[in-house]
Amino acid sequence: MIAPDWIAVDWGTSHLRAYSMTQAGRVLAKAQSPDGMGALTPDAFEPALLRLIEPWLSAQCTPVLACGMVGAKQGWVEAPYRAAPCVPHLPSPINVTTHDNRISMQILPGVCQNKPADVMRGEETQVAGVLAEQPEFDGVVCLPGTHSKWVHVSASEIVSFQTAMTGEMFDLMANQSVLRHSVSSDALDQHAFDDAISETLSRPERLAQAMFGIRAEGLLHGLDSAKARGRLSGLLIGAELAATRPYWLGQNVLVGGAPALVALYARALAAQGVPVQTRDAERLTLAGLCLARQSLSEARH
Repeated sequence: MIAPDWIAVDWGTSHLRAYSMTQAGRVLAKAQSPDGMGALTPDAFEPALLRLIEPWLSAQCTPVLACGMVGAKQGWVEAPYRAAPCVPHLPSPINVTTHDNRISMQILPGVCQNKPADVMRGEETQVAGVLAEQPEFDGVVCLPGTHSKWVHVSASEIVSFQTAMTGEMFDLMANQSVLRHSVSSDALDQHAFDDAISETLSRPERLAQAMFGIRAEGLLHGLDSAKARGRLSGLLIGAELAATRPYWLGQNVLVGGAPALVALYARALAAQGVPVQTRDAERLTLAGLCLARQSLSEARH
């Protein structure tokens, strides 16, 4: 095992991912666990991290740079938000006191927007990843997920952003509402998805009625689960696109996230005549952490 020059950490609400890194940004090894922020008390963060990265450590102190919900109020140590507009890859990390002297720990801050009020933690690192790959990028970065972010980027800055709870709403509707009986399949009918996108973009105010229609169609006309799931996804993403129209209409758009979800957003935007670039979330997060690490190293010299 080659000892890392540093360790990159993406620590979300439900996951912990760590990467053994060279100074040049090459990944030597990676590991993950379900020890997300949401399942840990403050004194459990260091043991959870050490369980994951122990094989990479030596007697020499290894720097660790983390992004995400680990820096939330309920996390290991709160890393206060920076206010937008701001440059995402020029952060002021919080130093964390550790019991194990084999690591020196830093947590990157999130970004806030005062009006309209909005916050992000972790996504700013993905935006930095976009800029690491395309320093001149000017447009909108869409980061779909549990809480989807639409981020206006210009002159290497996060100018403004908007959040939609689309992923969380889908999960609640599909698993805890009356619609759980209709969308039990993991398959998703893309034609039903397309039709629902178009419907909600035209009449977003009918979202609540349209969603109950999924249940009624199943009871009365035998709407199958794949079509029901495609329709629910399309209705919710369509409502999100209706609300965020100023962010994507006529803009240069890049969509980054889990491949299956990125494909749905790209499909929905393409139907509106918006060509998009697509990226994997892990790739963007790692690129953003590497750029932040580089910026911090340059600031010290």
